[in-house]
Order: sequence, then structure tokens, then C-alpha cells
Amino acid sequence: MLQGEHELEVRNMNRNDLQRISRLRTKEARVLLKEGCFLGAYYLLGYAVECALKARIAKQIKRHDFPDRKLIHDSYTHDLGTLLRLSGLETELQKEIKNNRDLEVNWAVIKDWSEESRYLTDILKSKATDLYSAVMGRKDGFLSWVKKRW
Repeated sequence: MLQGEHELEVRNMNRNDLQRISRLRTKEARVLLKEGCFLGAYYLLGYAVECALKARIAKQIKRHDFPDRKLIHDSYTHDLGTLLRLSGLETELQKEIKNNRDLEVNWAVIKDWSEESRYLTDILKSKATDLYSAVMGRKDGFLSWVKKRW
């Protein structure tokens, strides 16, 4: 595949693609965590959240609508706080965490993830497993919460 072809593929992703990638990255992170590859697991878990929030953003764009240029431009980020805001879920999350301390703690763990983590060399098991729990917790995991809305 040529570089230009890959770039075109990425630009043509849709909501279903982003949902599928989010699921795949969590599966890969689980395998890496189990094998003691904490750096990779940490990075992929954050990326899974990023893709989930982008899937929610994509849900806002209706078929045949011309998308808002600023929304599209601003969505090309890896910043989870920005993506949460653009997804339209920020207010809903704030309301939810008033009554759900676990979700609040989970978001606090997740929100500081950065794509720059791919360059880190000091992610310990505890940090990777904390992120995994925050993202994947069945009852109050952030990803479960987003999936109900994507």
C-alpha cells in the first residue's frame, strides 16, 4: 500500500470503523497486559478511548449533512478532554459523576492519557492496570459508559 492510499483510508473511516478499532485496541491491550507489556497496553487503552469518543463524534454527523468545519478540524486531535467536549458528552459525564464516584475516579485516571505515551519507557504495571480498570470496568468503566452513547 502506498503512503497516500493509507492516508485516504484513514480519512474515509466511519463510526463503525472507529467502534471496531476501539474494541480491537482493548483486546490487544488485554493481551499485552497479560504478557507484561505494560507500555503497549497503556498506549492502546488510551487509543481505544480516543476511537470511542471519535465514534461518538461521528454519530453527530447525519448522512447527507455537510459537517461543521470546526468540528471536523478540532476532532483531529488525540486530546481526550477535547474529544469528550466535541462528542457532546461532557455535560452528561459531569452530571453522571455527581452520583457515581467510581466513574469520576475512572475519568480522572483516563483524562491525562496522551498519545505521547507511546514514547514513554517508565509505565509500571500499576499504572497500566489502573488505566485498564478505568477503561474496561464492567460497571463503571469509562468505555462501557461511552459505548451506551456511541
